[in-house]
Amino acid sequence: MTFLSTLRHAIILGAVCLTSNCATTSSPVNANDWHRYDLKAEQTWQLNTPRGERFDASGLLLTTNFGLLTINDRGPSLYRIEFQERGTGANLVLLTNAFTAPQLTRLGVAPGTYLDCEGIAQDDAGRVYICEEGNRWILRWDPKKNSVERLNIDWSPVKKYFGRDRNASFEGIAVGHDKLYVANERSLGRIIVVDLTSLKVIDDFVAFPHGVDGWDVHYSDLCFFDGSLYALLRESRLVLQIEPATHRVLAEFNFRELENDKEAAYRTRYPLVGVMEGLAVDREFIWLATDNNGLSRIRYPGDIRPTLFKCRRPDRPARN
Repeated sequence: MTFLSTLRHAIILGAVCLTSNCATTSSPVNANDWHRYDLKAEQTWQLNTPRGERFDASGLLLTTNFGLLTINDRGPSLYRIEFQERGTGANLVLLTNAFTAPQLTRLGVAPGTYLDCEGIAQDDAGRVYICEEGNRWILRWDPKKNSVERLNIDWSPVKKYFGRDRNASFEGIAVGHDKLYVANERSLGRIIVVDLTSLKVIDDFVAFPHGVDGWDVHYSDLCFFDGSLYALLRESRLVLQIEPATHRVLAEFNFRELENDKEAAYRTRYPLVGVMEGLAVDREFIWLATDNNGLSRIRYPGDIRPTLFKCRRPDRPARN
């Protein structure tokens, strides 16, 4: 899908929302509906990039051993987000042993090859996964073996959803209950389920926001937590909580106001598309990160650093 068609779809989707009452509330409209909430940033950080270069944060992962990780869609390297004691900045620290050039060379990837990497996930064994958009690869790093492999997955059952645009491909990834969840971003947006033992596609589905049925949905990241799959919808400015077995939407979290806040709003070439591409979920918080394509915030010209948002979950009671 070209950017013009992306923009055209965004206009259509916006019109559908306007006519379908897509405003969020804190309670369901009827017994068959799902809960809808607004997300508010409890804390934000500007991510200080190594050497100040452009960094397109295109995934988030909360781990037990590496902390909070992100990835730049301009390569396969992983970065740990190192929070500072004071101020609103956080440093991006390169993981020097993950998805390195020698590890990728052993897979036949020539040094200097451009890889458009998106999304991060981790399984119960501690192995870390990323998806590569241009080639539709799933790469897995095993820290115990210090090795990287490319998963040999047969995508033929879902190829009908794949378009010709190499930038409309795998955009998010998650692992849960021995299954790999991969988000085909758009044209057509689809969530693909792969059995991690057989590496076979066993399911695929689409989850729509409230008031939208039958339109192409744009997915920009996935996260699996506590039995639920969470999908980031960049266009709709929503996070959907999904029951994986039934594909039923359980809740909807709206971050439109958060993204448009005067302190956070970015300049963008395509204002209807949105800039969020990183999603992580835990018991108390929903974390979001921007891929602002090297553009600055409107209020701070020249500052092209991405923003990390920490939002308390409105669906969970606050702890005393």
